[in-house]
Amino acid sequence: MIKIDAHNHPDFLGMGIQKFIANMDENGIDKTVLLTDEKPWEEIYMNELGVNPSPLAASEEHCIPFNRCLDFYEKAPERFILGYCPDPRRPQAVHKMKSAIHTYGVKVCGEVKFRTMYDNPDCIDLFRYCGEQGVPAILHFDVAEAQIAPKGSYWRHYWYGGDINTLERLLELCPETNFLGHAPGFWACISNDDLWKTVDYPQGPVIPGGHIERLLEKFPNLYCDCSAYSALAALSRDSEYTKKLIMTFPDRFVYARDNFEIQLAPFIDSLGLSQDVLEMFYHKNIERLIGEGK
Repeated sequence: MIKIDAHNHPDFLGMGIQKFIANMDENGIDKTVLLTDEKPWEEIYMNELGVNPSPLAASEEHCIPFNRCLDFYEKAPERFILGYCPDPRRPQAVHKMKSAIHTYGVKVCGEVKFRTMYDNPDCIDLFRYCGEQGVPAILHFDVAEAQIAPKGSYWRHYWYGGDINTLERLLELCPETNFLGHAPGFWACISNDDLWKTVDYPQGPVIPGGHIERLLEKFPNLYCDCSAYSALAALSRDSEYTKKLIMTFPDRFVYARDNFEIQLAPFIDSLGLSQDVLEMFYHKNIERLIGEGK
């Protein structure tokens, strides 16, 4: 079965291009969407310093700049799909996104990971432009009170994007743009409770009717980026609920890894989903979103 990893980063966790492609081969990944991380260095929480690229791979200004994605892509265009997200707070953001799409063929806006509310006017301008171009956006959410910075950090919290209510406003403001929810601030909202406000990785059975389910019902432009521990932790809380959720919205869940994890695929395969639904999960949904596989 074709597998497309819809969320990963060049040089992440020490994965230079040779190690990266070898890891893809070992795990049956045909293609990977490479995403930037262009938040300023001062917005990086301390724990990230140990896993992000070395200063040699990164730039003085950005953690994972676009030129690293472009370098991987140019060396193996058959294995990679380009993503990019400029800092929307900078006045040239939309122009940079336009250049990335029309000059380099960028297919995804991401990773959107900034200490700003994603429904602010500058973000809205960027996302509406992406919608006009048929480019989906991957949104990283960390809720402030659920993410207390480690001792020694210069921030009390490390938060990105706002919270699930911010996402709902954004979905209403940009109906023509497809968004993929990602990270603890999104996935903690799978259960119909308030744990997401103070807990990054809630445990225990899922109470049906949570924010994710509600927003999937209300907004056809919301998709679920199933990468990283945050997604696996949420989806594996209640296998029966997860199976029902995916079967209810089979066209809205996207396979992705982010941190080269290998546990998501075996978990999804254990749910007993049909072959058609698995094909949608592993590659057809992201292909449709980015206009490939036609």
